Amino acid sequence: MSAFVIDAFEFCRANGRREGVTPVAEMKRLAADCADASGEIAWSLEGSLSKPHGFPQIVLLVAGPVQLECQRCLTPFEYKIDSSTVLMLGKDDAEADEIESIIDDESIDVIVGSRTCDIRDLIEDEALLALPQAPKHEVCPDTAALDALKAGKPSPFDVLKGLKP
Repeated sequence: MSAFVIDAFEFCRANGRREGVTPVAEMKRLAADCADASGEIAWSLEGSLSKPHGFPQIVLLVAGPVQLECQRCLTPFEYKIDSSTVLMLGKDDAEADEIESIIDDESIDVIVGSRTCDIRDLIEDEALLALPQAPKHEVCPDTAALDALKAGKPSPFDVLKGLKP
């Protein structure tokens, strides 16, 4: 069994803790969403039983820089992932739904746990969820290419003006 595969329920019951650093290149789905596969994601998992209900839960933290492509200027830029989440575990879909209705807290994600849970999937999922929908620089560094593209195209409204009698 891999060092990354845990019994999620036992991990929580025993107040387990794991931490490490994983290169973005080893996270295939995350690397596919990035401009390149450079960077590393630091992560930690901490298991416990929730209070007051005693449901198994994992607190997951992920942080690290990734290279994204700006949707305005199409150049890469560094984006710092810094995310944490609480995952409560149910044994099956029915129990997960029941836990969700009992805790009634939108900030906690309830998932179906596993006795053979690969924590790499949890880490990559959280990193992917932390990415912006449309990544952009705060201020694009070089807009010359974008400006040249705009300058070369006539406005459709200018064309319409020419049709007026």
